[in-house]
Amino acid sequence: MPDDDLLRSTLRDRWHLVAADITALSGGMLSRCWDVTAGGERLVVRLADPAARLPVEAGLAAAEHLRGTGIQAGEPVRTLSGGLTAETSAGAFAVLRRAPGRTLDGRDPIDQQFWGDRLGAVHRALQGFHHPGLRRWNLLDPDAPHLAIEPWLRPAVTDAVTAMTRLTVTDRLTYGVLHGDPAPETFLVDPATGRAGLLDCGASGTGPLLYDVAAAVVYAGGTETAAELLDGYLAAGPVDEGELHAALPVLLRFRWAVLADWSARRLAGGEREGAREVTRAALARAREALAETTGRP
Repeated sequence: MPDDDLLRSTLRDRWHLVAADITALSGGMLSRCWDVTAGGERLVVRLADPAARLPVEAGLAAAEHLRGTGIQAGEPVRTLSGGLTAETSAGAFAVLRRAPGRTLDGRDPIDQQFWGDRLGAVHRALQGFHHPGLRRWNLLDPDAPHLAIEPWLRPAVTDAVTAMTRLTVTDRLTYGVLHGDPAPETFLVDPATGRAGLLDCGASGTGPLLYDVAAAVVYAGGTETAAELLDGYLAAGPVDEGELHAALPVLLRFRWAVLADWSARRLAGGEREGAREVTRAALARAREALAETTGRP
C-alpha cells in the first residue's frame, strides 16, 4: 500500500492534479482504491499490481465503452503524456472522474438489486467488446512456489482447480468480458435520479461470467445472504437460472481459491508488516471458506 506522499506526487507529476482530500475506499481485494478531490472534481484513483497494467487499461477502455451504451461509469482521465495509466514502483495508477451517486451496501436487499442489475447490464453491454489488454481465462497454478507458505494451501487450491477444470469440460458455460473484482463499493446509485452505475471496470479479462457473480456473492456474505443480488443479476444478465444454480457452487469455491492464491503470493513476496495483517486475515477467511466446501481442515 503506497503512502499518501506517493499518491500525491504521482497525481501531481503524471496528471498535474493537486489532491485536496484523499480517502481510502474499502472493497475490492485485487486492487486499491481512493476517493480524491482535486481541482474541484471528485475522482477515483485505482492502483493495481505492476503486472496488471494492461488489464487495467482494458478495464478503462471498457468503462469508456459502457459510457457509450448509456451505462454510468467513471470517465478515465489520461495522464499528461496521453496514457491511461501511470506506472510506479508500487504498481499502475489510474484516475477516473467519479460518476454521481453513493456506493452500495452489499448487505442491503435493495442495494443488492441495484448491484446485481448493473453487473448483469455490464455483462450484456460488453458482449463483443475487444481490447488487446484483456486477459484470457486462466486457471491457477497448483504448483506455484508461493502455495508452500502453509501446508493446507496447495491441496485446497488443487481441489478447486480440479473441480473448475471438470466443470469447464463437462458443462457449457456463458463466457464474456469480466469485471474481475465486482465489490459493492465499485457500484453506485444516484438518489437524485435513481440511476445505478459503477466506478470502473477493474482489471478486465475474459472468462465464465459466473466468476463475477461468484465474486459478488462472496462480498455479499455467501449464497444465504445474496438472494436479491442473484435475482437482480438473473433479470438483467445473459446467464440463465439453470446455469447459475448448477455452476455457482464450483465458481464460489474457485473464487475463494483465487483469493487464497492472491494472499499467499503477496505474503511470500514480502509485503509490509501493516499490510501483512490484512492479507493474513484474508487468507484465513479463504481457508475457512474452502474447508466448508471440501471438508479439509
